[in-house]
Amino acid sequence: MNNLKIAVIGLGYVGLPLARLFSTKYQTVGFDLDKERVEALNKGFDDTLEIGEDTLKAALTGGLSCTSDLSDIKDCNFYVVAVPTPVDNSNRPDLRPLLSASESVGKVISKGDIVVYESTVYPGVTEEECIPVVEKTSGLTLNRDFFAGYSPERINPGDKLHTVEKIKKVTSGSTPETADFIDNVYNSVLTNGTHKAPSIKVAEASKIIENAQRDVNIAFMNELAKIFNAMDIDTHDVIEAASSKWNFIKMTPGLVGGHCISVDPYYLIQKAQVYGVLPRVMTAARRLNDGMGDYVANQTIKLMNKKGVLVKDSKILILGITFKENCPDTRNTKVIDIYHTLSEYTENITICDPWADSESVKKTFGLDIKCDTNGLKGLFDAVILAVAHDKFKSANVRDFLSDPQKGVVYDVKGTFNRADIDGRL
Repeated sequence: MNNLKIAVIGLGYVGLPLARLFSTKYQTVGFDLDKERVEALNKGFDDTLEIGEDTLKAALTGGLSCTSDLSDIKDCNFYVVAVPTPVDNSNRPDLRPLLSASESVGKVISKGDIVVYESTVYPGVTEEECIPVVEKTSGLTLNRDFFAGYSPERINPGDKLHTVEKIKKVTSGSTPETADFIDNVYNSVLTNGTHKAPSIKVAEASKIIENAQRDVNIAFMNELAKIFNAMDIDTHDVIEAASSKWNFIKMTPGLVGGHCISVDPYYLIQKAQVYGVLPRVMTAARRLNDGMGDYVANQTIKLMNKKGVLVKDSKILILGITFKENCPDTRNTKVIDIYHTLSEYTENITICDPWADSESVKKTFGLDIKCDTNGLKGLFDAVILAVAHDKFKSANVRDFLSDPQKGVVYDVKGTFNRADIDGRL
């Protein structure tokens, strides 16, 4: 391990924090195809805000370097792949980024080297899809010329408490000796250690059910919210009452977006069907959670109608567009579904988010957003708090309404005082 030189392929929400952590102990090279991203990182700026400027600059003066030139990682001997694993428009797994990264590894890997995958996949992808690409490109053979492992990422974007060095990691390897070596490498930089899985497939499966479990649990809460809203019962009151029992698992309803919980279950759903198993619970949970943006919009419209607010051509403010609070990540945000449903009735929709990058939102969704609430008071017929950013919590939300008595406030996250809102999940 003294001669270890690590390459981390993919410098996004997962790869960059991992590369920075490895660089505290080993010479580490971060590789990404996005040249603008690499240039920004080398200047000390991370637009995901996962790594602070001072921390990143300190790493760059230490053991970390970033590059978009594949030849710069050719002399590494421990490769970590941390690229996205999205789904297509039909929610089918899209392995193209992962297979492309595997081809890149194949171009630089040498005899005796190790490649570890961190990207979330269904069981079997590492050994059945990725490694064959590495073998074909390199001309080398697994477990004879090079070795492999899988250690699923557990990064939680925007979470400054459960940072990468504090997260217990699952590890695995293609041979017992490789598994031990990989486990030792990760253990050397983690404060809470590792769990060594008995096989790569077990490690792959463990990651995907972590997110599928949360998806199912949140779907249950969202279903309860629909039931209790129809009964005119406050869902949050019900949850608080139920939480008084010692073994009740307290969760709240909400929008399920991001790159993990809203995506990963589809990987297991797809693979299960190959084996003739129809995963009814996961499929139903995905369908329910994917429809919550439309539900929020329709609940808001219902409240507006009840208060005599004309929905057509009304002015509506949506607070937040990222997929979670205090984070710039807009991947798979369900707030966009709220927008699209409301846009069938009015074009006068304003989105405000102090965390989201306006250029990125424009490029991804074709929408212009405001980065602060200055000048927005007294303008709207309805306000939807979609994301509970800290900067929104101190606001008097009814001040944004043109008529504070007649206007509607819908609180997706149950953030504001009940007296200030007209409805919530």
